[in-house]
Amino acid sequence: MDDCVFCAILAGRVPGSVVYEDDDAVALMDLYPVHPGHVLIVPRQHVTDLASCPGDLAGRLFALSGKVAPAIVEATDAAGFNVWTANGKAAGQEVFHLHLHVLPRYEDDTFGLRFPKGYPQEATRAELDAMAGQIRSRL
Repeated sequence: MDDCVFCAILAGRVPGSVVYEDDDAVALMDLYPVHPGHVLIVPRQHVTDLASCPGDLAGRLFALSGKVAPAIVEATDAAGFNVWTANGKAAGQEVFHLHLHVLPRYEDDTFGLRFPKGYPQEATRAELDAMAGQIRSRL
């Protein structure tokens, strides 16, 4: 896709700092890192998000995150890491080409998800069972 920045990087039209690449994906440094060592895993195939990604490719992307993450932790002396992806504008997706963030984490680094006011509030078993049924019926 001509207007996709990740497709442009993969095609060599835009520079990228590559950590790892294979036939399915490229791991590259995030241009706007939360912390040094913030890597993006991008499939070579243009897919919008995780929901539109073939399952076998999604599995290979997550397997690659498991390979890259320990190297990031070692290179940065991080205390841990997160792997996450945003799917859809409401979830914070800005580039509509699937990518996994592999983010080194440190004690008290102040990065994280913010839970809504009033969280946590335990759901009832009936609420959980009802929602499970609604989701299950759509699989």
